[in-house]
Amino acid sequence: MKFAILVDVTRCTACEQCVAACVQTNHMDAQKAEHDRATTRDGLSANRLSTVLPLPEGRFARKSCMHCLEPSCVSACLVGGITKTPEGPVVYDPDKCIGCRYCMLACPFHVPRYEWATTEPFMVKCDMCADRLAGGELPACVEACPQQALTFGGRDMLLAEAHRRIGQSPGTYCNHVWGEDEFGGTSVLYISDVDLTPLGWPESPTAPIPSLTEPLIHKTPFLGLGVACSLVGLNWIVNRRNLLAAERAAAVDETQDAEKAADDD
Repeated sequence: MKFAILVDVTRCTACEQCVAACVQTNHMDAQKAEHDRATTRDGLSANRLSTVLPLPEGRFARKSCMHCLEPSCVSACLVGGITKTPEGPVVYDPDKCIGCRYCMLACPFHVPRYEWATTEPFMVKCDMCADRLAGGELPACVEACPQQALTFGGRDMLLAEAHRRIGQSPGTYCNHVWGEDEFGGTSVLYISDVDLTPLGWPESPTAPIPSLTEPLIHKTPFLGLGVACSLVGLNWIVNRRNLLAAERAAAVDETQDAEKAADDD
């Protein structure tokens, strides 16, 4: 079973108890998290792995890693530091990370964040509380939500539930489940009565990002080798030219010295 989270925007009150639970579960600094909420572009940071953003018509919605079914961050990582687990979460291994930050550039939702303020920085992101899931617990954000705006379960079950709610209340919800198809589908799904473009969703379903990035990523080692060989060749040419120039200068100096010695005689 692939797990997922269903976010019902109509139930969110922006209490941010989900964010507080995330901060506590991940042993982060609550004061820094609160500071980052006000000073970062979208409230996400290395101290704040989820946030609540305002939407049109006074609505709010939680934003964190979408745990894509075909994650672009996974395809962009050169060393396998980010992986998609069979259960659904996209997890990060700092022991493999080389700090290239390609994952940050690849993510269509701009979710991964870097620990800029630390001397030994890593990339950080929500992992859907993978450790808690392994122990049979709910993700901290889901457990903390007092309005039941977050529902956890199998992805297929949640998709059915999302369409059931839309069918029962067609005047309440937009006839769309965000994350069902966008970017190949995600493990965080949304239903809403307002547009979710401010969260980073495209206006229409798009192909999985890995279908665009993987060909380039697979060629990266060869491109790197080609660049390295080109640099080595260029370095040899420059050094050879410098050597020839030095030999010519030395020959000229010898000629001049010989002519001067002849004049002195």
